[in-house]
Amino acid sequence: MKPLILIVDDTSANLTLLANLLKTTYKTRVAKSGAEAIELAQVEPLPDAILLDVMMPNLDGWMVCEKLKSIEATAHIPILFLTAKNSIQDEEHGLNIGAVDFISKPISPPIVLARLRTHLQNREYQKLWEDKAGWLEKEVQKKLTEVTRLQEASIMVMVSLAEFRDECTGWHIKRTQEYVKTLALELSKLPVLTDVVTADYIERLFKSAPLHDIGKIAIPDHILLKPGKLTVEEFEVIKTHSQKGAEMLRKAQLYTSDNNGFLQVAIEIAHYHHEKWDGNGYPDNLRGEAIPLAARIMAVADVYDALTTVRPYKSAFSHHEACNMISDGSGAHFDPLVVVAFEKCESRFVEISSTWTDPLTEWNKSSPIPMGQTC
Repeated sequence: MKPLILIVDDTSANLTLLANLLKTTYKTRVAKSGAEAIELAQVEPLPDAILLDVMMPNLDGWMVCEKLKSIEATAHIPILFLTAKNSIQDEEHGLNIGAVDFISKPISPPIVLARLRTHLQNREYQKLWEDKAGWLEKEVQKKLTEVTRLQEASIMVMVSLAEFRDECTGWHIKRTQEYVKTLALELSKLPVLTDVVTADYIERLFKSAPLHDIGKIAIPDHILLKPGKLTVEEFEVIKTHSQKGAEMLRKAQLYTSDNNGFLQVAIEIAHYHHEKWDGNGYPDNLRGEAIPLAARIMAVADVYDALTTVRPYKSAFSHHEACNMISDGSGAHFDPLVVVAFEKCESRFVEISSTWTDPLTEWNKSSPIPMGQTC
Protein backbone atom coordinates (compact mmCIF):
# COMPACT_ATOMS: atom_id res chain seq x y z
CA MET A 1 0.00 0.00 0.00
CA LYS A 2 1.32 3.42 -0.94
CA PRO A 3 2.27 5.77 1.92
CA LEU A 4 -0.03 8.78 2.38
CA ILE A 5 1.57 12.24 2.29
CA LEU A 6 -0.20 15.38 3.54
CA ILE A 7 0.92 18.46 1.57
CA VAL A 8 0.30 21.84 3.23
CA ASP A 9 0.74 25.12 1.32
CA ASP A 10 -1.41 28.20 0.86
CA THR A 11 -0.35 28.53 -2.79
CA SER A 12 -2.29 26.36 -5.26
CA ALA A 13 0.60 26.17 -7.72
CA ASN A 14 2.88 24.70 -5.05
CA LEU A 15 0.23 22.13 -4.07
CA THR A 16 -0.17 21.08 -7.71
CA LEU A 17 3.60 20.83 -8.23
CA LEU A 18 4.14 18.65 -5.17
CA ALA A 19 1.07 16.48 -5.81
CA ASN A 20 2.25 15.75 -9.36
CA LEU A 21 5.77 15.02 -8.12
CA LEU A 22 4.54 12.48 -5.58
CA LYS A 23 1.57 10.87 -7.36
CA THR A 24 3.41 7.96 -8.94
CA THR A 25 4.89 6.76 -5.64
CA TYR A 26 2.56 8.05 -2.95
CA LYS A 27 -1.04 8.85 -2.20
CA THR A 28 -1.55 12.51 -1.36
CA ARG A 29 -3.87 14.70 0.68
CA VAL A 30 -3.69 18.50 0.40
CA ALA A 31 -4.47 21.39 2.76
CA LYS A 32 -4.43 25.09 1.86
CA SER A 33 -4.29 26.47 5.40
CA GLY A 34 -2.86 25.70 8.81
CA ALA A 35 -6.27 25.02 10.31
CA GLU A 36 -7.17 22.61 7.50
CA ALA A 37 -3.80 20.87 7.91
CA ILE A 38 -4.41 20.21 11.61
CA GLU A 39 -7.85 18.82 10.81
CA LEU A 40 -6.75 16.58 7.90
CA ALA A 41 -3.73 15.29 9.80
CA GLN A 42 -6.13 13.63 12.27
CA VAL A 43 -8.36 11.96 9.65
CA GLU A 44 -7.98 8.19 9.30
CA PRO A 45 -5.92 6.87 7.73
CA LEU A 46 -3.37 9.19 9.28
CA PRO A 47 -0.70 10.55 6.93
CA ASP A 48 2.68 8.83 6.95
CA ALA A 49 4.48 12.16 6.51
CA ILE A 50 3.67 15.86 6.17
CA LEU A 51 5.26 18.37 3.79
CA LEU A 52 4.61 21.72 5.48
CA ASP A 53 5.02 25.30 4.27
CA VAL A 54 5.99 27.89 6.88
CA MET A 55 4.69 31.23 5.60
CA MET A 56 0.90 30.95 5.69
CA PRO A 57 -1.73 33.40 6.99
CA ASN A 58 -3.34 32.97 10.42
CA LEU A 59 -1.70 29.70 11.48
CA ASP A 60 1.83 29.55 10.05
CA GLY A 61 3.86 26.38 9.67
CA TRP A 62 5.63 26.81 13.01
CA MET A 63 2.29 26.90 14.83
CA VAL A 64 0.91 23.94 12.88
CA CYS A 65 3.98 21.86 13.68
CA GLU A 66 3.82 22.65 17.39
CA LYS A 67 0.11 21.84 17.48
CA LEU A 68 0.51 18.49 15.70
CA LYS A 69 3.36 17.51 18.01
CA SER A 70 1.14 18.22 21.01
CA ILE A 71 -1.60 15.84 19.80
CA GLU A 72 -0.95 12.20 20.75
CA ALA A 73 -2.39 10.79 17.51
CA THR A 74 -0.19 12.95 15.25
CA ALA A 75 2.92 13.50 17.36
CA HIS A 76 4.79 10.63 15.67
CA ILE A 77 4.19 11.80 12.05
CA PRO A 78 7.40 13.05 10.39
CA ILE A 79 7.13 16.70 9.37
CA LEU A 80 9.35 18.12 6.62
CA PHE A 81 9.34 21.91 6.25
CA LEU A 82 9.36 23.20 2.65
CA THR A 83 9.88 26.97 2.83
CA ALA A 84 11.47 30.04 1.30
CA LYS A 85 12.91 30.79 4.73
CA ASN A 86 16.51 29.64 4.49
CA SER A 87 18.42 31.16 7.38
CA ILE A 88 20.29 28.96 9.83
CA GLN A 89 18.11 30.34 12.62
CA ASP A 90 14.93 29.34 10.75
CA GLU A 91 16.22 25.83 10.13
CA GLU A 92 17.33 25.46 13.76
CA HIS A 93 13.91 26.65 14.98
CA GLY A 94 12.06 24.21 12.72
CA LEU A 95 14.09 21.25 13.92
CA ASN A 96 13.79 22.35 17.56
CA ILE A 97 9.98 22.31 17.45
CA GLY A 98 9.86 18.75 16.11
CA ALA A 99 10.39 18.69 12.34
CA VAL A 100 12.66 15.98 10.92
CA ASP A 101 13.90 18.02 7.94
CA PHE A 102 14.08 21.53 6.52
CA ILE A 103 14.07 21.94 2.72
CA SER A 104 14.49 25.37 1.15
CA LYS A 105 12.44 26.63 -1.80
CA PRO A 106 12.72 26.62 -4.72
CA ILE A 107 12.73 22.85 -4.24
CA SER A 108 14.79 20.27 -6.12
CA PRO A 109 12.38 17.39 -6.92
CA PRO A 110 15.03 14.65 -6.59
CA ILE A 111 16.11 16.00 -3.18
CA VAL A 112 12.50 16.18 -1.94
CA LEU A 113 11.86 12.60 -3.06
CA ALA A 114 15.12 11.31 -1.60
CA ARG A 115 14.64 12.98 1.78
CA LEU A 116 10.99 11.97 1.97
CA ARG A 117 11.91 8.37 1.18
CA THR A 118 14.61 8.42 3.89
CA HIS A 119 12.28 9.73 6.56
CA LEU A 120 9.54 7.27 5.65
CA GLN A 121 12.05 4.44 5.96
CA ASN A 122 13.19 5.80 9.32
CA ARG A 123 9.56 5.90 10.45
CA GLU A 124 9.12 2.25 9.41
CA TYR A 125 12.18 1.28 11.41
CA GLN A 126 10.80 3.23 14.35
CA LYS A 127 7.49 1.39 14.09
CA LEU A 128 9.32 -1.93 14.09
CA TRP A 129 11.19 -0.96 17.25
CA GLU A 130 7.97 0.25 18.87
CA ASP A 131 6.25 -3.03 17.99
CA LYS A 132 9.23 -4.96 19.34
CA ALA A 133 9.26 -2.86 22.51
CA GLY A 134 5.51 -3.41 22.93
CA TRP A 135 5.98 -7.15 22.51
CA LEU A 136 8.85 -7.18 24.99
CA GLU A 137 6.77 -5.19 27.47
CA LYS A 138 3.94 -7.73 27.18
CA GLU A 139 6.40 -10.60 27.64
CA VAL A 140 7.90 -8.96 30.72
CA GLN A 141 4.43 -8.37 32.15
CA LYS A 142 3.56 -11.99 31.41
CA LYS A 143 6.66 -13.18 33.28
CA LEU A 144 5.92 -10.84 36.18
CA THR A 145 2.39 -12.22 36.35
CA GLU A 146 3.78 -15.76 36.43
CA VAL A 147 6.21 -14.78 39.20
CA THR A 148 3.39 -13.18 41.17
CA ARG A 149 1.25 -16.30 40.83
CA LEU A 150 4.18 -18.49 41.89
CA GLN A 151 4.75 -16.17 44.83
CA GLU A 152 1.09 -16.38 45.86
CA ALA A 153 1.14 -20.18 45.47
CA SER A 154 4.25 -20.37 47.67
CA ILE A 155 2.52 -18.26 50.30
CA MET A 156 -0.48 -20.56 50.29
CA VAL A 157 1.75 -23.63 50.67
CA MET A 158 3.39 -22.10 53.74
CA VAL A 159 0.06 -20.97 55.14
CA SER A 160 -1.41 -24.43 54.58
CA LEU A 161 1.45 -25.96 56.56
CA ALA A 162 0.62 -23.67 59.47
CA GLU A 163 -3.09 -24.48 59.19
CA PHE A 164 -2.46 -28.23 59.28
CA ARG A 165 -0.43 -27.81 62.47
CA ASP A 166 -2.76 -25.44 64.29
CA GLU A 167 -6.34 -26.59 64.84
CA CYS A 168 -7.23 -23.12 66.13
CA THR A 169 -6.73 -21.58 62.71
CA GLY A 170 -9.91 -22.30 60.72
CA TRP A 171 -10.80 -19.13 58.84
CA HIS A 172 -8.48 -17.12 61.08
CA ILE A 173 -6.01 -16.60 58.22
CA LYS A 174 -8.63 -15.20 55.84
CA ARG A 175 -10.35 -13.04 58.44
CA THR A 176 -7.15 -11.44 59.71
CA GLN A 177 -6.05 -10.80 56.14
CA GLU A 178 -9.29 -8.92 55.46
CA TYR A 179 -9.13 -7.10 58.83
CA VAL A 180 -5.59 -5.93 58.06
CA LYS A 181 -6.62 -4.62 54.65
CA THR A 182 -9.61 -2.82 56.14
CA LEU A 183 -7.47 -1.12 58.79
CA ALA A 184 -4.82 -0.14 56.25
CA LEU A 185 -7.39 1.42 53.92
CA GLU A 186 -8.76 3.47 56.82
CA LEU A 187 -5.25 4.52 57.92
CA SER A 188 -4.40 5.62 54.37
CA LYS A 189 -6.94 8.43 54.78
CA LEU A 190 -4.89 10.04 57.55
CA PRO A 191 -2.62 12.86 56.26
CA VAL A 192 0.28 11.68 58.44
CA LEU A 193 0.21 8.25 56.78
CA THR A 194 -0.80 9.08 53.20
CA ASP A 195 2.76 8.75 51.91
CA VAL A 196 3.35 5.54 53.87
CA VAL A 197 0.14 3.54 53.51
CA THR A 198 0.02 3.58 49.72
CA ALA A 199 -1.89 1.22 47.45
CA ASP A 200 1.32 -0.74 46.92
CA TYR A 201 1.94 -0.99 50.68
CA ILE A 202 -1.62 -2.19 51.28
CA GLU A 203 -1.20 -4.87 48.59
CA ARG A 204 2.05 -6.11 50.20
CA LEU A 205 0.41 -6.04 53.61
CA PHE A 206 -2.57 -8.03 52.35
CA LYS A 207 -0.34 -10.69 50.76
CA SER A 208 1.93 -10.89 53.81
CA ALA A 209 -0.71 -11.10 56.53
CA PRO A 210 -1.42 -14.85 56.15
CA LEU A 211 2.18 -15.56 57.16
CA HIS A 212 1.96 -13.91 60.58
CA ASP A 213 1.85 -17.23 62.48
CA ILE A 214 4.02 -19.28 60.13
CA GLY A 215 6.44 -19.86 63.03
CA LYS A 216 3.89 -22.13 64.74
CA ILE A 217 5.11 -24.85 62.37
CA ALA A 218 8.13 -25.12 64.68
CA ILE A 219 6.13 -25.45 67.93
CA PRO A 220 5.81 -29.04 69.32
CA ASP A 221 2.37 -30.62 68.92
CA HIS A 222 1.86 -31.30 72.62
CA ILE A 223 2.07 -27.55 73.26
CA LEU A 224 0.52 -26.13 70.08
CA LEU A 225 -2.46 -28.47 70.18
CA LYS A 226 -2.95 -28.57 73.95
CA PRO A 227 -6.70 -28.24 74.65
CA GLY A 228 -6.32 -26.61 78.07
CA LYS A 229 -4.52 -23.70 79.62
CA LEU A 230 -0.78 -23.55 78.96
CA THR A 231 1.76 -23.57 81.75
CA VAL A 232 4.16 -20.65 82.07
CA GLU A 233 6.90 -22.75 80.52
CA GLU A 234 4.68 -23.86 77.65
CA PHE A 235 3.60 -20.30 76.95
CA GLU A 236 7.28 -19.27 76.72
CA VAL A 237 7.70 -21.92 74.02
CA ILE A 238 4.61 -20.68 72.18
CA LYS A 239 6.05 -17.16 72.23
CA THR A 240 9.05 -18.29 70.21
CA HIS A 241 6.83 -18.70 67.13
CA SER A 242 7.27 -15.02 66.27
CA GLN A 243 11.06 -15.26 66.07
CA LYS A 244 10.98 -18.65 64.38
CA GLY A 245 8.53 -17.39 61.77
CA ALA A 246 10.64 -14.34 61.00
CA GLU A 247 13.74 -16.51 60.67
CA MET A 248 11.97 -18.84 58.22
CA LEU A 249 10.95 -15.89 56.09
CA ARG A 250 14.44 -14.37 56.20
CA LYS A 251 15.84 -17.63 54.87
CA ALA A 252 13.24 -17.57 52.09
CA GLN A 253 14.26 -13.98 51.33
CA LEU A 254 17.81 -15.14 50.61
CA TYR A 255 16.56 -17.13 47.63
CA THR A 256 14.55 -14.35 46.01
CA SER A 257 15.16 -10.79 44.87
CA ASP A 258 11.86 -9.83 46.58
CA ASN A 259 11.59 -6.79 44.31
CA ASN A 260 8.21 -5.72 45.66
CA GLY A 261 9.29 -6.05 49.30
CA PHE A 262 6.44 -8.33 50.31
CA LEU A 263 8.70 -10.73 52.24
CA GLN A 264 10.15 -7.85 54.24
CA VAL A 265 6.64 -6.86 55.31
CA ALA A 266 5.90 -10.52 56.12
CA ILE A 267 9.03 -10.66 58.30
CA GLU A 268 7.99 -7.52 60.19
CA ILE A 269 4.51 -8.91 60.82
CA ALA A 270 5.69 -12.36 61.87
CA HIS A 271 8.39 -11.05 64.20
CA TYR A 272 6.63 -8.13 65.85
CA HIS A 273 2.84 -8.68 65.83
CA HIS A 274 2.89 -9.56 69.55
CA GLU A 275 4.75 -6.40 70.56
CA LYS A 276 2.73 -3.85 72.55
CA TRP A 277 2.63 -0.08 72.23
CA ASP A 278 3.77 0.36 75.86
CA GLY A 279 6.77 -1.97 75.46
CA ASN A 280 5.35 -4.94 77.40
CA GLY A 281 5.00 -7.29 74.43
CA TYR A 282 7.35 -9.88 72.97
CA PRO A 283 9.85 -10.93 71.71
CA ASP A 284 11.89 -7.68 71.80
CA ASN A 285 9.83 -5.42 74.09
CA LEU A 286 9.67 -2.73 71.41
CA ARG A 287 7.73 0.41 72.24
CA GLY A 288 5.57 2.82 70.20
CA GLU A 289 6.64 3.59 66.65
CA ALA A 290 9.72 1.40 67.04
CA ILE A 291 7.27 -1.41 66.25
CA PRO A 292 6.84 -1.66 62.45
CA LEU A 293 3.49 -0.28 61.29
CA ALA A 294 2.56 -3.56 59.60
CA ALA A 295 2.90 -5.37 62.95
CA ARG A 296 0.88 -2.69 64.78
CA ILE A 297 -1.94 -3.17 62.28
CA MET A 298 -1.76 -6.95 62.56
CA ALA A 299 -1.83 -6.74 66.38
CA VAL A 300 -5.34 -5.24 66.34
CA ALA A 301 -6.59 -7.62 63.63
CA ASP A 302 -5.13 -10.68 65.39
CA VAL A 303 -6.44 -9.83 68.87
CA TYR A 304 -9.93 -8.94 67.57
CA ASP A 305 -10.12 -12.30 65.84
CA ALA A 306 -8.83 -14.17 68.89
CA LEU A 307 -11.43 -12.45 71.07
CA THR A 308 -14.43 -13.02 68.80
CA THR A 309 -13.82 -16.66 67.88
CA VAL A 310 -13.87 -19.93 69.79
CA ARG A 311 -10.65 -21.75 70.59
CA PRO A 312 -10.38 -25.18 72.25
CA TYR A 313 -9.56 -23.40 75.52
CA LYS A 314 -11.96 -20.39 75.37
CA SER A 315 -15.37 -19.22 74.30
CA ALA A 316 -16.00 -16.25 72.03
CA PHE A 317 -16.59 -12.68 73.16
CA SER A 318 -19.24 -10.62 71.41
CA HIS A 319 -18.24 -7.95 68.91
CA HIS A 320 -19.23 -5.27 71.41
CA GLU A 321 -17.10 -6.80 74.15
CA ALA A 322 -14.11 -7.17 71.81
CA CYS A 323 -14.44 -3.54 70.68
CA ASN A 324 -14.42 -2.34 74.30
CA MET A 325 -11.30 -4.39 75.04
CA ILE A 326 -9.45 -3.02 72.02
CA SER A 327 -10.48 0.56 72.81
CA ASP A 328 -9.34 0.07 76.41
CA GLY A 329 -5.99 -1.18 75.07
CA SER A 330 -5.32 2.00 73.08
CA GLY A 331 -1.95 3.44 74.09
CA ALA A 332 -1.09 0.31 76.10
CA HIS A 333 -1.41 -2.77 73.91
CA PHE A 334 -2.26 -1.00 70.66
CA ASP A 335 -1.18 1.98 68.56
CA PRO A 336 -3.82 4.68 69.24
CA LEU A 337 -4.02 5.57 65.51
CA VAL A 338 -4.78 1.97 64.58
CA VAL A 339 -7.45 1.82 67.28
CA VAL A 340 -9.06 4.97 65.87
CA ALA A 341 -9.05 3.35 62.43
CA PHE A 342 -10.60 0.21 63.94
CA GLU A 343 -13.39 2.20 65.61
CA LYS A 344 -14.23 3.84 62.27
CA CYS A 345 -14.64 0.54 60.43
CA GLU A 346 -16.22 -1.72 63.05
CA SER A 347 -19.11 -2.53 60.75
CA ARG A 348 -16.72 -3.94 58.16
CA PHE A 349 -15.17 -6.17 60.83
CA VAL A 350 -18.64 -7.56 61.63
CA GLU A 351 -19.23 -8.21 57.93
CA ILE A 352 -15.88 -10.03 57.58
CA SER A 353 -16.49 -12.08 60.73
CA SER A 354 -19.93 -13.11 59.50
CA THR A 355 -18.66 -14.05 56.04
CA TRP A 356 -15.88 -16.36 57.26
CA THR A 357 -17.28 -17.89 60.45
CA ASP A 358 -15.73 -21.00 62.01
CA PRO A 359 -18.17 -23.88 62.68
CA LEU A 360 -17.01 -24.04 66.31
CA THR A 361 -17.84 -20.36 66.79
CA GLU A 362 -21.35 -20.92 65.43
CA TRP A 363 -21.83 -23.88 67.81
CA ASN A 364 -20.53 -21.83 70.73
CA LYS A 365 -23.33 -19.29 70.36
CA SER A 366 -25.66 -21.83 71.92
CA SER A 367 -23.09 -23.91 73.87
CA PRO A 368 -20.38 -21.67 75.31
CA ILE A 369 -17.23 -23.36 76.61
CA PRO A 370 -15.04 -22.22 79.48
CA MET A 371 -12.67 -19.30 79.05
CA GLY A 372 -8.96 -20.00 79.11
CA GLN A 373 -5.65 -18.69 77.89
CA THR A 374 -5.39 -17.19 74.39
CA CYS A 375 -2.92 -18.49 71.78
